[in-house]
Amino acid sequence: MILVDTVLRRRAAQQRPIRVGMIGAGFMGRGLANQIVNSVPGMRLAAVSNRTLAHAERVYTEVGAAPLVADSARQIDAAIRTHKPVIVQDAFELLAAEQLDCVVDVTGAVEFGAHITVTAIDRRLPIVTMNAELDATVGPLLAHRARAAGVVFSGADGDQPGVQANLLRFVQGLGVTPLVAGNVKGLQDPYRTPTTQRGFAERWGQDARMVTSFADGTKVSFEQAVVANAFGFTVGRRGMYGRDHTGHIDALTDAYDVDELRALGGVVDYVVGARPGPGVYVLGVHDDPRQRHYLELYKLGKGPLYSFYAPYHLCHFEVPTTVARAVDFADATIAAAEGPRVAVVATAKRDLRAGHTLDGLGGYDTFGVAETQLAAAAAKLLPMGIAEGCVLETDVPKDAVLTYDQVRVPPGRLVDRLLAEQEKLFA
Repeated sequence: MILVDTVLRRRAAQQRPIRVGMIGAGFMGRGLANQIVNSVPGMRLAAVSNRTLAHAERVYTEVGAAPLVADSARQIDAAIRTHKPVIVQDAFELLAAEQLDCVVDVTGAVEFGAHITVTAIDRRLPIVTMNAELDATVGPLLAHRARAAGVVFSGADGDQPGVQANLLRFVQGLGVTPLVAGNVKGLQDPYRTPTTQRGFAERWGQDARMVTSFADGTKVSFEQAVVANAFGFTVGRRGMYGRDHTGHIDALTDAYDVDELRALGGVVDYVVGARPGPGVYVLGVHDDPRQRHYLELYKLGKGPLYSFYAPYHLCHFEVPTTVARAVDFADATIAAAEGPRVAVVATAKRDLRAGHTLDGLGGYDTFGVAETQLAAAAAKLLPMGIAEGCVLETDVPKDAVLTYDQVRVPPGRLVDRLLAEQEKLFA
């Protein structure tokens, strides 16, 4: 964003960089660290936390830095004051440090992510999350808490929800009413497992379970739920329309029923195989015939739907933009506006037997499917974000959506308490 780069250059000239703490040191965290250190003047990766300390150290050594090791918030603050990079095993010591301006969650873990997000909000420390799984599950409550505390809780630029949010805001600024926010995928197979995805994961140095969640549709369901909850959209049907479409994104203007879209108030969706990809798209209408004349002149067609798209999403490359927006402008890239509109529900990948403990995201047991919040609540469907660790009390056939009545939820989890609070708040 043009305004953000100007502000960051000013910060660099004034030698007062935004001091970022990062929690998580996996594939995405290492890329983000490289980006901040080598390509973002006016921003500093001040501290990194990871439960495996060697992984946090690797983040810095890969960019040519030798970090100090801290055990406490006091030691972290001392290192930051002397401009020395620092690593710590305990994320909550990092969150207690006073010398940070923002923290970024790159863990992808729902329960742990819930703990660190709640702590950051209570501490009134802006938090940028790359944890769509958490955001789609209890993001509406977390966004509500953040607004009440006067702090920013935000999804990230670069992730598809953030790219869609930027495009939606741009389209709305033109006077166009968006009716579809979509995600372009290259593959969708709900029965993929860590075994089928191991080769791809090894080639790119990624976690096989995370890669599986991309391939089996769970990730896109979470991402589109985040968009729906931020912009008041819904799904046209359980699982979204999810068409195979190998043509150009512009041709999607003929694939939707505009009257249906208007009646629904806008939908989130995805397509498989569209060009250009992978990216995102927004389809919208303009109610002013004079402006429609100009849109046709500018080669957007005759309507009624007009196509806008971004042909890429650059994940960690764009996260620093969200950090700057949060710190200097109190502007969230994407956050739930009100209560949840779309939920992601757990669906059986295979026949499951009573007594089995579900393995969760990107595993062998379940995949996530987007459903309206109203339908999910009415049928007591099990949210995918809390499925891990649940014990089945009945047999569940392949392709069936699980319900709360069929499982025993692990005791004592924060995410379950947050979900109950969210349901009560937005009832």
